[in-house]
Amino acid sequence: MQTAVEISFKHVEPTDEIKALISDKVAQLEKFYSGITSCHVYVRAPHRSQRTGNLFEVTIELRVPGKELVVRHDQNDVAEHEHLKVAIRDAFAAMGTELKGWKAQIKGETKLHDGPLQGKVVEIHHDRDHGQIIATDHRLIYFHRNSVVDGSFDDLQPRDEVELVVQTDESDIGPQASTVRRIGALQYDPTTKPSRR
Repeated sequence: MQTAVEISFKHVEPTDEIKALISDKVAQLEKFYSGITSCHVYVRAPHRSQRTGNLFEVTIELRVPGKELVVRHDQNDVAEHEHLKVAIRDAFAAMGTELKGWKAQIKGETKLHDGPLQGKVVEIHHDRDHGQIIATDHRLIYFHRNSVVDGSFDDLQPRDEVELVVQTDESDIGPQASTVRRIGALQYDPTTKPSRR
């Protein structure tokens, strides 16, 4: 993960046991998908229910390439959620399902679009000699002026379509393109959502 897990507590005592449990659950998600860039977990005891007592609400915000997955788990006043560990377990189980669905969707889309990796320029700084591309596999790829071939770096603009080769070893700033070439229209546009059939 590019950034450390962030855990926020509201009206709940932030014990080491609960922090360790959350960290373990995040580590399990990372084993399933290693491309998670950040995770923020909110643990709240927002209200008392006359039926069930003090209920815990757990919200997980997970960043993956090109998307944020969010799960808010309060189970509509399910009595079991008086137990914080159960609320955490159920929230992470729901996030696991979300992540599995997202990963399957990306895998299916990638299979449909074989060939060289393509993408769109989403950010370019001509004065600082670098930019970023959102690739068809939903990764955000850094590129430098020196990686642009068949044309000038200064001619590139946001939304320009490109073909790229990504270095096998990631740098400190994440995936980086070794070659960037401007092309015509993309076969697949990563900035549009796929239609549901």
